[in-house]
Amino acid sequence: MPEQPNPENPGLDTTGPANTGPEPTGSETPSPETTGRETTGRETTGRETTGRETTGRETTGRETTGRETTGPENAGPAGAERGLDGMRVALVLGTSAGGVGRHVRSVAVRLAARGARVLVCGPSSTEEAFGFAGDGVRFAAVDLADRPRPVSDAKAVARLRGLLRGADVVHAHGLRAGALAVAACARVAPGPLRFSRGGPPLVVTLHNALIAGGRTAAIYGALERVVARGATLVLGVSPDLEERMRELRARSVGHALVPAPAPRSQPGPAARADVRAELGAGERPLVVTVGRLAEQKGLPTLLDAARGWSGRTPTPLVVIAGAGPLAEDLRDRVEAEDLPVRLLGRRRDVPALLAAADVAVVPSVWEGQPLIVQEILRAGRPLVATRVGGIPGMVGAGERARADGSGAGLLHGPESEAALLVPPGDPEALQRAVSRVLDDPALALRLGSAAARRAARLPTEDDAARQLADIYHDLVTARAR
Repeated sequence: MPEQPNPENPGLDTTGPANTGPEPTGSETPSPETTGRETTGRETTGRETTGRETTGRETTGRETTGRETTGPENAGPAGAERGLDGMRVALVLGTSAGGVGRHVRSVAVRLAARGARVLVCGPSSTEEAFGFAGDGVRFAAVDLADRPRPVSDAKAVARLRGLLRGADVVHAHGLRAGALAVAACARVAPGPLRFSRGGPPLVVTLHNALIAGGRTAAIYGALERVVARGATLVLGVSPDLEERMRELRARSVGHALVPAPAPRSQPGPAARADVRAELGAGERPLVVTVGRLAEQKGLPTLLDAARGWSGRTPTPLVVIAGAGPLAEDLRDRVEAEDLPVRLLGRRRDVPALLAAADVAVVPSVWEGQPLIVQEILRAGRPLVATRVGGIPGMVGAGERARADGSGAGLLHGPESEAALLVPPGDPEALQRAVSRVLDDPALALRLGSAAARRAARLPTEDDAARQLADIYHDLVTARAR
């Protein structure tokens, strides 16, 4: 009789076609489930060729924001759709309250629509926030903590190992989720806490860079090495993450696509006036920032710049939409320094808020492919952002500044016509860039028009699903040989 799914285990059932062919063996990979330290593993002298890096445009004709990896084989004719009939795909994520969870939800639904049997594994809080279950997708709760906890990590690995049994491909999102998935997908080898390869192909997407130091950085570095050595393919959301994995000799490295969800509706013609009236902006220029109130977002730099704008007439009103751990500190500083800044908390009307903006600002210390940048481009608003992570690629910026050195740190010109870019942590450069937009209506108009054009060239959610379908198909095919 065919094997039946275990009703007490919501993992991937094995009633459909499974992988065939010999299971690969190779170097041993240490378990990341204790302190994150890596002590074993054979160094390679070059990259394996289980994946293929390409440059240029996607087969859909839209520009990517960097390199695109489609797996070990060619993706086939341009625009071709690959079905995933019966393929067992497991998606693993850790704690998420924003972009990563939305991205996993988006690809899960689209992969299921292509015929894949999709299981999402993650903390119960992610199911509550994003509602993965449904539309052909199943969810299994796994306690994947946001920081190393040896006992709970060991339990999470054991839980994942049972859930992922029979998977054709596993795709983990985030560094910790990726490291735990490496341990869960590997075979137990002789010796304490040692594993060898031999499980299903494992893809890991890195969504964030580390901006902290000390012990956190040491643990992060150890987990990076676990992922580099244990994953079949690592995708990065920005060029710096990709390069880091190449430095660590990952077997294959490519560029991830993380598109913003398509807007359900566009703000009506009255939205700009309505929002400005609600905020009491009057005739004052409105500077808008949207993001989590966390260290990564560079909001202290924005407050420094706002202090400089206080001398303008009329004084710009800076509004920050979002919530997070820095809310109280930011509020205290705004009050103490009497800054022209309002903290709005969470907003559900971000498109309308952007429509009301005279300039949108993204002052982050680091970003991958921030959804808010994509939303600003779609809204056709003038954008001033930091030159970090994946942002330059998203706005079409080149790597070189003007040869004459003018612009005081701004990167502008035909290669970055959709935004003005400034160095992170430089309030004076940010202040000058925003003032330049406010003082030059023609520049503001050009930036807004270029932003809208750029938005039309960004990858869509369907493009992201198509990329992953090609990757999964090629990895499964290569493994069966």
